[in-house]
Amino acid sequence: MKHVATADRRGVRGGGASRVGGAVRSVGRALHSPVTGAARGIRRATHAHGAGESGLGKLIELHAVNGAGDVMVTVALASTVFFSVPTAEARGRVALYLAITMAPFTVLAPVIGPLLDRLPHGRRAAMAGAMLARALLALVISGAVASGSLELYPAALGVLVASKAYGVVRSAVVPRLLPPRFSLVKANSRVTLAGLLATGVAAPVAAGLHRAGDPWPLYGAFVIFVGGTFLSFSLPPAVDSAKGEDVALLAADEQHLHGPQRRKEQVKRPGLRTVGPAVTHALGANAALRCLSGFLIFFLAFLLREHPLTGESAAVSLGIVGVAAGAGNALGTAVGAWLKSRAPEVIIVAVVAVVLGTATLAGLFFGAFPVACLAAVAGFAQALAKLALDALIQRDVPELVRTSAFARSETLLQMAWVFGGAVGIVLPLNGTVGLLIGAVFVAVGWLTTLKGLLASARHGGRPHPRVT
Repeated sequence: MKHVATADRRGVRGGGASRVGGAVRSVGRALHSPVTGAARGIRRATHAHGAGESGLGKLIELHAVNGAGDVMVTVALASTVFFSVPTAEARGRVALYLAITMAPFTVLAPVIGPLLDRLPHGRRAAMAGAMLARALLALVISGAVASGSLELYPAALGVLVASKAYGVVRSAVVPRLLPPRFSLVKANSRVTLAGLLATGVAAPVAAGLHRAGDPWPLYGAFVIFVGGTFLSFSLPPAVDSAKGEDVALLAADEQHLHGPQRRKEQVKRPGLRTVGPAVTHALGANAALRCLSGFLIFFLAFLLREHPLTGESAAVSLGIVGVAAGAGNALGTAVGAWLKSRAPEVIIVAVVAVVLGTATLAGLFFGAFPVACLAAVAGFAQALAKLALDALIQRDVPELVRTSAFARSETLLQMAWVFGGAVGIVLPLNGTVGLLIGAVFVAVGWLTTLKGLLASARHGGRPHPRVT
């Protein structure tokens, strides 16, 4: 009987322990399920329509990581350079930031593309190196933020250069990872949209980390970029293949080729080693939009801090404009994916004209609603026009020089953004004058490219066969 009683007590204890263990496991599954469910949902979205098999899904995820890390650094720098001091001093700090970081960057940016062209077999390593460099520089900036050291500026320059290097390599990688029957425009729109969504999620997280202390968003950036370093090596080996590639020149016709490049063109090859007039005109129009983007970011940042939108604080005013621009950018990316490559020249002409009209009206009738509309329309147009430029490069540039053309176009667009930002800093804080000057930037780009783009749309581009 004792043995039976003892066995019964053990059974009760065992049953109780198993019930407790089962309850703990159930709670664990309940807590774990939303995370794993969200991860599976994200993986299904990024790997849909053959993107998982081709490797494009991995690149989409990597670009989301890149966007999240960049916004962490941006929040940390903005809070240190811009928000922590009065407006007059902030203008001086931002001007110093541009002088020490952006000015050298405009010199270095044109060199990045050609240098990376010489390393076509190490693209995964180059992307991993850009991620790791930003991880380490984020730690350097965190120390500079805490101590007020001038190390912040050269470290910020390093972050910009590494971010640009990643962007150039990413542009070269996308054509190598296209799934069957997948246009380059659709692939680029997916990659861009992933970056935008990740930025939108990471921005409030960065703001929350900032409340814990100035360096904390940079610690978050360090963790994210380290993860991106390892994720870079998960891309398929096809990324490192440079089969059939060459160097593209930003010239309109073969008469602009010089030296050995021109002599090579005397031998018949699959298409001229130039990007063609349609692409150069589209690039000029995109540069005007990118210039406006840089101008609006810096000009409105100071203007709305000193003169907030009616009835709102400076932080809320900047938040409204930022959300409007982000929403417009995301919508433009989605519309670009839907339109695919239909009439890219007409799309560029139309969206630049709409931005020109919106900027003019926002300047003449300056107020909260016109400014928010301009931010949204500018974001929409920039995203859609860039996708149309991608379509033109895919259509008119032979595959053997296409990746190089992407690298050089990205560099020129970045330089246009820097120029617009520099103008935005030095202008007086007058909303009407400032926005009308922004409209002038767009008008110059539109008028100088209108004729060429419409002529290209009438004649159509000559498709080139893919070189495999």
